Amino acid sequence: MKIAVIGTGYVGLVSGACFSEMGVHVTCVDVNSEKIESLKGGVMPIYEPGLKEMVLQNMNMGRLHFTDSLSDALSDADVAFIAVGTPAGEDGSADLSYVEDVAHQIGECIDHYILVVTKSTVPVGTTYRVKEIISEEIAARGASVEFEMASNPEFLKEGAAIRDFMSPDRVVVGVESKRGEELMSQLYRPFLINNFRVIFMDILSSEMTKYAANAMLATRISFMNEMATLCELVGADVNQVRKGISSDSRIGSKFLYPGCGYGGSCFPKDVNALMSTARRYGYRMGIIEAVEGVNNLQKRVIYNKLSENLGSLEGKVVALWGLSFKPETDDIREATSIVTINLLLDAGAVVKVYDPIAMESVRKVYGDRIAYAKDMYDVLDGADAMALVTEWKQFRLPDWEKIAATMRGNVVVDGRNIFDPEEVIKHGLKYNCIGKRY
Repeated sequence: MKIAVIGTGYVGLVSGACFSEMGVHVTCVDVNSEKIESLKGGVMPIYEPGLKEMVLQNMNMGRLHFTDSLSDALSDADVAFIAVGTPAGEDGSADLSYVEDVAHQIGECIDHYILVVTKSTVPVGTTYRVKEIISEEIAARGASVEFEMASNPEFLKEGAAIRDFMSPDRVVVGVESKRGEELMSQLYRPFLINNFRVIFMDILSSEMTKYAANAMLATRISFMNEMATLCELVGADVNQVRKGISSDSRIGSKFLYPGCGYGGSCFPKDVNALMSTARRYGYRMGIIEAVEGVNNLQKRVIYNKLSENLGSLEGKVVALWGLSFKPETDDIREATSIVTINLLLDAGAVVKVYDPIAMESVRKVYGDRIAYAKDMYDVLDGADAMALVTEWKQFRLPDWEKIAATMRGNVVVDGRNIFDPEEVIKHGLKYNCIGKRY
């Protein structure tokens, strides 16, 4: 089977590499010629563990190709995945201009049967809008070309995308015919050989499934963060509460860890897009609105705890561990670190940062307005306080004796509840976490 993947961002590049790993002949397309040339040279536009090695291996095996010509990519393709960006607009709705541009181009050049699949996260009804555009373009050139649509939303976690794609919990596919179902079954069968679990449904339901899934996960996070705030007020320990409720099989333990707010390219955008869709139909999603509101407040929690401990932040030196929105990625979109840095700078603090991967991403935003350290201990030199923002593995078992000797002050804010409080406190440091007062 031969496929085209249109867009070489996070979803497109990971999808193309993983399909090629299973023996599919893949051509990845992007309008950015410089990006295509960089990919041909083995330079990845994103950081994702294992991705570079997989791309290089399959390029060398002749199964993975890159081009800036959509017509070339589609010339012998059986399936074409649309995996371009759908950034959030000012009103929270998804910007579909890139998706629609691709639809016009597909309609202008296809000359044989192709199954066109929306892989991008798109509002309900977008796949049929794509079909309409393609049909209009085919008619405009007086041609008669058969094609069909499918929807195949991605459920990849940044930092674990290769694993998620190669061993998925489930694959959700929306189709409009048996032919489309058979093509998608054939394509995904190698990934699910031991537990073949493709969930087929209608296209509209598949589009909604992606938003519903992310909204549910975001809801669990905001619920636990709100419980953490109440636990601090009444004197309870949110970690004990979490253990108590997660032992209920109806609830479980996934996504019930309190922290300093969720970020990234999916949850914030998808929650807002879901609310925007509801507004278009005259409906208000009260629970989802509350989820977003709680998360926006939670992103201030590190700053609030620093203020409580230090009083005025004017001239105080604050060190941050972790900048990406989660470990194993350089993605800082909607990251709590950005909210924290902005608040600290506005308060007159001196901000020093360290992250294993995301330093350059942050440097592009702040330039010389903040200081960049060479390692996790260097950033603490002369600091009045340190705050853990992202729970990278290397931060989990730090040398507290060295930390206490390096810092000027003694305030520690654990934004992800990963440290042993007794270890921190016994070295003369003042420990703060989410959901319990010490």
